[in-house]
Amino acid sequence: MSRTSLPAIVTTVLAAVVVLLPATARADSGASARSPLSDLTSVGVHNTYEKQRYPYLADALDAGASLIELDVWTNALGPDWRVSHSNPIGNDNNCAGAFSAAELRAGSRDQFFGGCLDDLRAWHDAHPDHPPVVVKVEMKDGFTAPFGRGPREFDALVRSRLGDTVFGPADLLAHAGPSAATLDDAVRTAGWPAANALRGKFLIELIPGTVQESNPLDTWWADRAYATHLSELARVGGLGLATAFPAVHNVQAGDPRVRYEAGLRPWFVVFDGDASDFVRDGIDTEWYHDNGYLVVVTDAHKVSPALDPVAPREEDARARVLELAGRSASIVSTDWTPLPRILSMVTERG
Repeated sequence: MSRTSLPAIVTTVLAAVVVLLPATARADSGASARSPLSDLTSVGVHNTYEKQRYPYLADALDAGASLIELDVWTNALGPDWRVSHSNPIGNDNNCAGAFSAAELRAGSRDQFFGGCLDDLRAWHDAHPDHPPVVVKVEMKDGFTAPFGRGPREFDALVRSRLGDTVFGPADLLAHAGPSAATLDDAVRTAGWPAANALRGKFLIELIPGTVQESNPLDTWWADRAYATHLSELARVGGLGLATAFPAVHNVQAGDPRVRYEAGLRPWFVVFDGDASDFVRDGIDTEWYHDNGYLVVVTDAHKVSPALDPVAPREEDARARVLELAGRSASIVSTDWTPLPRILSMVTERG
């Protein structure tokens, strides 16, 4: 081996270590940590609450996932806010309802949504300096405000369990300063805070669920309902009560917010869609990055050439994350639970 090749090899190895450290020990110092959140790409786990993915929700957080996903049901056929994939009247999940780190893998699973939030708080208390974690909430059948499961009650529940660990819409406006009146103003003028300024925080993303989207009788989807909620709170100076960022679900050319009323569009700065759709011709992916918008892309394994949905080769998975980062994805959602070094990746976006 030549002497001149050794420094290059060492540099490459060190760069890989920085990118692939587990989340609870991730090295977020340096240029990446000083970058706005919207200039970085990280990796999450689809339907993180399912027991076949992890025995307990805390396992995904310990594995380094930057996004976890919870599916929530609110219909009148069952009590409270239920967390499951296909059971609309009961719970089927890996949440333990922990009140301390010692209970994260000791409590009974199949908790209501509040119990999942308790796990997040208990894990946070054990790792208070953790990198930011996006909590993606799919409202499977939307909000049901007449039964006490509307946007206001959602905020109250989240605040009661997570408190000031939530980075919400008012925090984004505060970061931008008094000239920003909407979330769109905030990200276009000041962007998102740096990743290291968001340590110890949860960001909640809300999307309408598959059941609601397929119901022809339901047009008041969760995204529109929550954006309306934000607009109304802002009008009365109550935005500090809000906890979530509604996401525009599914991809289309141009600005996909045209599907909403003009007054609601500035409250959407998070976008969510299938990775294969996001990278197709006609989608200006740089538009999202240039404007400071966050983009969650799902089913990363389906982008051609398709990868194994659960356990691809690590080098192939890493290449896919880097490819999607180059296409301006903010978070790459995967089912790659056996690959913690991939789940803890953080790289430059775009």
